[in-house]
Amino acid sequence: MSGERGLEIVFEPRVGRRIFERTADGREFEWGEITAWEPPARLGYRWSIATTPEDATDVEIRFHRDGESATRVEIEHRGWDRLGARGPSWRDVNQGGWDGTLPAFQRACPATIG
Repeated sequence: MSGERGLEIVFEPRVGRRIFERTADGREFEWGEITAWEPPARLGYRWSIATTPEDATDVEIRFHRDGESATRVEIEHRGWDRLGARGPSWRDVNQGGWDGTLPAFQRACPATIG
């Protein structure tokens, strides 16, 4: 949200807790609320970044073991219908965010464990 360097993204590890950004000078920007916290299999949250909590969408991420050294990640981002006519355009904006985030995450994960 802030675009500042040195920020921290915090997922408070319990249902009902916050996802937020904390800048180097301590300012916090709310991003959402944890709805499912089941490590290492599942994470769910209401995503309200750049919108109001009433217009939050729902994200569910599931992690499935795939052999000895791989994990399959399934992401479902839903709730666009509750936004009415704005839903399709807001979904497209968020798709751009996923398109930018997922390749960076994939690069950060080791291809092999050894």
